[in-house]
Amino acid sequence: MSGPSRELVRQLYRTPPDRFVAARDEAVAEARRAGDVRAAREIARLRRPTVAAWLVNLLALDRPELVADLGQLAESLRSAQRELRGARLRELSTQRRAVVGALIAEVRTLAAEALGAPPPGKLPLGEVEATLHAALSDAEVAEQVRAGRLLRAARYAGFGEVPRPQLHLVTADDEGEEAAEPPSPDRPDPRVGQAERAARAERERRRRALAKELARAHTGQERAEAELAGAADAERAGVDALTAIEAELAELERRRAVAEQELSRCTLARRTAERSVTVARRRTGEVEAAVEAFADDEGEAGAGGGAVD
Repeated sequence: MSGPSRELVRQLYRTPPDRFVAARDEAVAEARRAGDVRAAREIARLRRPTVAAWLVNLLALDRPELVADLGQLAESLRSAQRELRGARLRELSTQRRAVVGALIAEVRTLAAEALGAPPPGKLPLGEVEATLHAALSDAEVAEQVRAGRLLRAARYAGFGEVPRPQLHLVTADDEGEEAAEPPSPDRPDPRVGQAERAARAERERRRRALAKELARAHTGQERAEAELAGAADAERAGVDALTAIEAELAELERRRAVAEQELSRCTLARRTAERSVTVARRRTGEVEAAVEAFADDEGEAGAGGGAVD
């Protein structure tokens, strides 16, 4: 009893959520038939993912190299934040948008190829994007994404790692200048204390400026992510409304087709009845003419008999 194979678990998490439970139960039954009680128990504990989590799992299972690129980018971002490298952060932020956009496009492709996936208009891509952004900011979420067994979408609500500036005191040697003659121990050089205080003040000023800039950046990111979530919710609502209208239109089209068929049947029945009336009228005319002819013949016969008498 070795437990479920890795490939079986991967295959289950490739299965669309609405078919996950049936596939899992079938795998449990198969393990029991094979006498593998441990595997049956572990498979039964697997939980169904949401649609958004399933899409992220598809990405991790079928495109692991892309998820690995995401992990490398996350590490670069964390390193740049720790060192407060503004230019590098801006460069990585641009790269971040490009990478997440490419991953979303790949998710669309994988969903289109998956049997039983929701239609493109109903894919929760906003939740998928939020999860990928969370993986870039949270190492634990990144690990769950990489494993391909995510159960629900994630959203990053923290402020990242607290960066600590890497400061370097520039000395005369660093500037290529000749070192000054050391002061006499009996007479400390007042310029040294003055320079140290100025350097400390400059470091503190820079630290506060960077902390404020980072706080503003986080606030802007949170605002943008909130706007994205709102836009995604509005998009889903619009898709639902459009789907409902399309369903109503389909029903109206069906009723229109039925009404047209009924009208055609009634028109055919009317024309058949008109032909029957025409035939009946013609027959009636023929019989009336025959009756009149018969009456005329009978009258003439009666008149001829009286003349003989």
